[in-house]
Amino acid sequence: MDFTVTYKGVTETDYGYFGYDNTTETCDEEEVGLQSFNTVFRPVLYSLIFLLGLAGNGLMVAVLLRRRRRLRITEIYLLHLALTDLMLIFTLPFQLVESITGWIFGDFFCMLNGVLRNLNLLCGSFLLACIGFDRYLAIVHAIPSMQSRRPERVHLMCGSLWLICLLLSLPNAVFLSVTNYANVSMPDCYYYRFDIHSHNWVLANRVLHHVSFFFSLAVMCYCYTALVITLFKSQKSQAKKGAIRLALLVTVVFCFCWLPHNITSLLKTLEDLEILTDVSCWSQALLNQVDAVTESLGISHCCLNPFLYAFVGVQFRNELLHLLCRLGCSRCFLGFIRAHDYRPSVSDGTTSNSTIMY
Repeated sequence: MDFTVTYKGVTETDYGYFGYDNTTETCDEEEVGLQSFNTVFRPVLYSLIFLLGLAGNGLMVAVLLRRRRRLRITEIYLLHLALTDLMLIFTLPFQLVESITGWIFGDFFCMLNGVLRNLNLLCGSFLLACIGFDRYLAIVHAIPSMQSRRPERVHLMCGSLWLICLLLSLPNAVFLSVTNYANVSMPDCYYYRFDIHSHNWVLANRVLHHVSFFFSLAVMCYCYTALVITLFKSQKSQAKKGAIRLALLVTVVFCFCWLPHNITSLLKTLEDLEILTDVSCWSQALLNQVDAVTESLGISHCCLNPFLYAFVGVQFRNELLHLLCRLGCSRCFLGFIRAHDYRPSVSDGTTSNSTIMY
């Protein structure tokens, strides 16, 4: 089967697996809109995501680490989720510079950047599924799950998940490299090594991301649906109503951020496998533009996780305010503290029985 893959206006058939050949027509004229997005809108968006994500996830990690020996089950998952989001956030400055000047950081950082991004996409999706499944066990099967929901087992499971996702992400380091062809204005970091094998890995990696996303989405939908049904059947309280709203919000935001990108990525995979045939140059360029926009939307999810999973908890907000007061930021948050009638403790201890979610 003869595959044809387009990347940034460059096709494998144009260059012989990204080698130069002038004989085939490309879609460069249709890529002008995508170039404008990469050089104008994406740097602004990535800068905003970087600042919000670094602040939100950094504060969440700081609060959780202050009482790392007394973490609840959900908080353990949240700590690992914040760490995976921080890994993705630290790659954004590289992407920002690349969109303006091309890739100037060399092969090593090209490989490291690819591994970290893939590790976040895989591990982050599975951790979100784990959080949903843990909430399902805690509420729908509260008593039978008491033995299995232990901190030691959760740490072991998260460690195993990190290891598996890392092993699945390492092949990116094998195929990624920096290349600047004669008709490409700026060097870029992409899968250039080992010709057809790199192309096969691009397809396999996409399929892997599809599986991780749709599997995690299915787990979240099932667990949160069962959770909502269970809470509706029980006596309704204000806390339970809030739990239902939060469960729905978590699922909707996850779908809104990542579903569009996975749909467009799936279409690109079908096109590369020639399941979708007779794709015009205009359609191919449009698909590339939509894929770039939806990818940026998906990346924005990493700065929303702290607000969805942690900052909604009253006790967590109190601990956060306590930490900010200790860092000398009490004047900046004086109005918020008064509005919530919060008084930081004189002692160095943290509040007990912190309830982050539900």
